[in-house]
Parts: sequence; structure tokens; C-alpha cells
Amino acid sequence: MKLLLTSAGIKNPSIRAALIELLGKPIEDCDALCIPTASYGHYSFAGAWRFLNGVALTPMLELGWKSLGVLEVAALASLDREVWLPQVQEADVLLANGGDALFLAHHMRESGLADLLPSLNPVWCGLSAGSMVMTPRIGEDFKRWDPPGGGDETLGLVNFSFFPHLAPDGEPGNSMAEAEEWLSRIDNPAYVVDDQTAIKWVDGEVEVVSEGEWHFFEPVVN
Repeated sequence: MKLLLTSAGIKNPSIRAALIELLGKPIEDCDALCIPTASYGHYSFAGAWRFLNGVALTPMLELGWKSLGVLEVAALASLDREVWLPQVQEADVLLANGGDALFLAHHMRESGLADLLPSLNPVWCGLSAGSMVMTPRIGEDFKRWDPPGGGDETLGLVNFSFFPHLAPDGEPGNSMAEAEEWLSRIDNPAYVVDDQTAIKWVDGEVEVVSEGEWHFFEPVVN
């Protein structure tokens, strides 16, 4: 399984190069499916529209893909798997929007996509919640939609949590003080990253790709 976990999309040449390396061929030769699902967990219909139209400030869809389709994960549970699975398997990359990681995780589980994902061919390229969904948990600070049974557990396909949008004090985003507060309640390893940083994960091997600021933290043992 190949993952590119970004804070805010393909924001710089280093992250773009990492994506091309994972794809194994130029972007213009690749078929992409875009996943707006997490937006609805934040009740952000406008956010889903911006993502799908490639006009958000998080470059994903406007990179020059050979083809683009929409994979609405919330619809998959009501469709026969034989209808949607071949189309997912034929894609080169799945582009997952930000929003609410718990909402996205819920529908990935309900549809069976979560169980299938480790055996599928496409690269998973997430931004914000689309990256956080792969982690064990997101922490209460990032919850807006409450899943059945509560909690903050996501898919756990990687063994670390992910704190996106780190920004200098006073700038839009999340401060280091907020990150430290979040870290105090997370009991697994975690990356705190700004929007110029991504985590490349290939079959358990991790590489940080950054033209900005990032930090790695191990859980505190009391």
C-alpha cells in the first residue's frame, strides 16, 4: 500500500516529486478518482464544490491528470461491490479531500473500502482529514461529527497520528501550543506538520517530504 499524507495538498515541488515517484509515471498519464466525502462531515458543501472544481487552495485535482472521476464513499454501501470495485482498482490514485476524518472513516468501513484498501493498486493521496483517516486516532480536538458509539478512532492503517496545518503564532492554522495540547492526549507516535510537508508511507516505511516545518513525537510514558 502506498500513501501520500499531506496537510494541504501538493503544495510544492518536493511533494509533487514524491507523488510522481509513488505513481511510477507522469501525472498526465494517470487516472484519478477524487473523494469529497470528508467535506460533508464538516457540513461544508461549498468545500466539496471547491475541491471538485479544483479551485481550493489545496492543489490536488488541478495537477493535470489524464482523467478524473468522483468516488463518493458514502454512496458505496448502497451499490453492488461488483459495480464500483473494478473502477477503484483501475485508478492510479485516490485523492481524498479534507473535512471530517471520522465521517470518512465511518463510510469507508460501511462500504468495505477500508478492508480492501491495503490490497488495492491505487496510491492514496490525502489532504488534512483525507490523511488523518489513515491514522489510529485523531484526538477530540479534530472531532465535529460523532460516529456511532463515539470515540475518535480512525482506520489505523498507519501507526502514527497526524496533526496538520501547523502555522506560526498568529497565522491562520494550528499553533504549536495547540499541537502540544493535542499531543498530551494522544497515546501513539505523531507527526505535527505544516502545509509544506507530507508523509510518504510505503508498506510501513516512512519518509518525511518537506519544504517547511515538521516535528515527530513519541508518546510520553508515565
